Amino acid sequence: MPQNPFICKKVSFEAGHRLPHHHSKCKNLHGHHYELEVMIGGPLSLDQQSSSYGMVADFHDLKHILKKHILEPWDHAFFVYEKDLELLNFLNSLPEHKTVVTPLPPTAEHLAQLAFNTLNQQMPQNWNLKIVRLYETPTCWAEVSNSLED
Repeated sequence: MPQNPFICKKVSFEAGHRLPHHHSKCKNLHGHHYELEVMIGGPLSLDQQSSSYGMVADFHDLKHILKKHILEPWDHAFFVYEKDLELLNFLNSLPEHKTVVTPLPPTAEHLAQLAFNTLNQQMPQNWNLKIVRLYETPTCWAEVSNSLED
């Protein structure tokens, strides 16, 4: 049985973090140029009156969701683990600092899961979030996938 098609959108953002319990240099404050790839599947729109006729989704609509729910809160932010109290207290002392507090250390894996969960809640019903892939460097990434079929 043929699978429904899917589309992909890539966005990038800058952010900092630290992994307070890491055994190596990632325990220090540092930043990354992150790239986020999002893949969604679903049936092609058969509504001839829609501007999305023949599409799974309009790239513009997907970009809007990514901008509002990922880029605006995460770009040029600092991810901090909620139990990293020394760093959290310092960041909270900075006026208007853009801080994203995470329930687990802000590893690529955890941030990919956060992105997946956030985006999955924002997707229209006829879109199936398939994969979220977060590149921390050009050669290192974490991926979360939805095992549900269309």
